[in-house]
Amino acid sequence: MKKSELKTITAKGEDSRLQFKRNIHSVDALASEMVAFSNSEGGRILIGVTDAGELSGIPRADVGRINQIISNAASQHVRSPISPITENIAIAQGQVVIILTIPKGIDKPYFDRKGVIWLKSGSDKRRVNSKEELRRLFQISDQFHADGLPVKADLEALDKLRFRDFLKKVYDLDIPDRPEALLKLLQNMNLATDDGRLNLAGALLFSERPEWIVPQFVIKAVRYPGNEIHVTEYLDSEDFAGSLRKIFDDSLAFVLRNLHKIQAGRGVNAPGVPEIPPLVFEELLVNALVHRDYLVSAPIRLFVFDNRVDIVSPGHLPDSLTVEKIRTGNSIIRIPILVSYIAKGLLPYRGLGSGIKRALEAWPEIDFFDDRDGCLFTVKRW
Repeated sequence: MKKSELKTITAKGEDSRLQFKRNIHSVDALASEMVAFSNSEGGRILIGVTDAGELSGIPRADVGRINQIISNAASQHVRSPISPITENIAIAQGQVVIILTIPKGIDKPYFDRKGVIWLKSGSDKRRVNSKEELRRLFQISDQFHADGLPVKADLEALDKLRFRDFLKKVYDLDIPDRPEALLKLLQNMNLATDDGRLNLAGALLFSERPEWIVPQFVIKAVRYPGNEIHVTEYLDSEDFAGSLRKIFDDSLAFVLRNLHKIQAGRGVNAPGVPEIPPLVFEELLVNALVHRDYLVSAPIRLFVFDNRVDIVSPGHLPDSLTVEKIRTGNSIIRIPILVSYIAKGLLPYRGLGSGIKRALEAWPEIDFFDDRDGCLFTVKRW
């Protein structure tokens, strides 16, 4: 990198992937910064740059000392060890800036020497203080999945008729008569825990009233007049709860009844058809239910306006997934147990990553917004 390029970078100031340090003296302090970058999206620390972005530099004689601090921090003060890259940029006679690049971690979560987990928060960092955030980090590294979490419900909450029909249709099996055999079957199907409780997948798929067990996993839908969210004015509003299939069917019906209708060449006495093909909403509602972050205790929000429809899902895109990648059919599964059963016909979903592509082919005017700071993913259809 040239000095001119370095000036261009520093002129933009610090952000969640760039940090300035005039000098480095503490191994522990540097290790905590490395942990924060590794647990987030990676980034760079410019050593020899003031908080204001001025290239103060460090003496060449200090380069060896700082490189030793970097090596100690990365190998001995971070768990698991990381492999940063350094580059020295000469800025004046005898003065350099060290560019320290910390890659995005592949073995999250990372800890400092004291066992503290750090995350980037804008240009600063913060401790992980909640179980939900810790679970999310383990989920990213594929060591933990939300749908396997136990819920406060035992076999009494199971909708035995729905479960019976599913067993017969998919596996040609009869539901066991004895509670012990039924529990064993649910455990073998990864729908119940070892202590006899349903897990999240079991509750959402086969409990009698899922909203009594996990009330946050619903869809809240509103039809607003105009094109902005109103505090008190709305034309239609409903909360959709129940099994995932019921939530999907009810939400799709809400969208279709509130969409602008056109005649599409039909007679004046024939009912209009939705301006946007229903297939678009089928695919995007399934996507919201299947790919939302079930570690975030918040509902999916569905907003219908005069000129667009918004679907806001809790949780940003997982790991390295980007809007560009989902447009081409890439996907990462957060909830493998749920998805394995949903793909057996519980929702119109095949798990091939093709839903977004089909929606775009039917209606190209779809925008996607991945809000990593707000932990939200929004789909807007115009």
